[in-house]
Amino acid sequence: MSPPRNSNSIGSWLFFLATLLGAIFPIYYMLEKNLDKFYIFDHEHLHDLSKRAIAEHGNNTKAIVDYIVTELHGMHPANVNLNEEWMFNNAGGAMGAMYIIHASITEYLIIFGTAVGTEGHTGVHTADDYFNILTGTQLAYVPGEYEPEVYPAGSVHHLRRGHVKQYKMPEGCFALEYARGWIPPMLFFGFADTLSSTLDFGTLWTTVRVTAREMIGNLIRLKF
Repeated sequence: MSPPRNSNSIGSWLFFLATLLGAIFPIYYMLEKNLDKFYIFDHEHLHDLSKRAIAEHGNNTKAIVDYIVTELHGMHPANVNLNEEWMFNNAGGAMGAMYIIHASITEYLIIFGTAVGTEGHTGVHTADDYFNILTGTQLAYVPGEYEPEVYPAGSVHHLRRGHVKQYKMPEGCFALEYARGWIPPMLFFGFADTLSSTLDFGTLWTTVRVTAREMIGNLIRLKF
């Protein structure tokens, strides 16, 4: 008696999936081991740059941002977006606004913040995230602790890849956020709130358009 056709079909799909994963994994492993070769920015320099911008301009957030972007553009003119295109960002229940300075497959660099305050879930990410506080103070919390982590202006909050926290940005908190690792999987977190709650498709379109433009442009300019 021959096996049902459905069983053969399922077996074929499982074989195909196993073969595909077997082909993809070595490529992923090789790229993972060499991710640092694709990075343009250095998180220690970004922290130093943030501190110098704060020392120069105090609580003037716009002047701080201009100082940072000007220096980065001087160092990486082809990879820094000078179009200050601010857009809302809803992710993990938190809401703020962002300006995308750089986006690629392995890095993104943005100014993120809010004038009115917000809090939410960091998300679980496939990249290390360095949150350089420019103005205000960020708070973070992990289960089991009884006191918050406190990150004032000039400090950096490093959220390690795969880790998760609750965070809060009170009124007037802005940061230079730098992520390095695998960026495309992080986009689902950035889009989820729009699709499940806010339905702000105008902002979603702006985010997709600018992100895709920067990612594709930087991929074309990439030198292996």
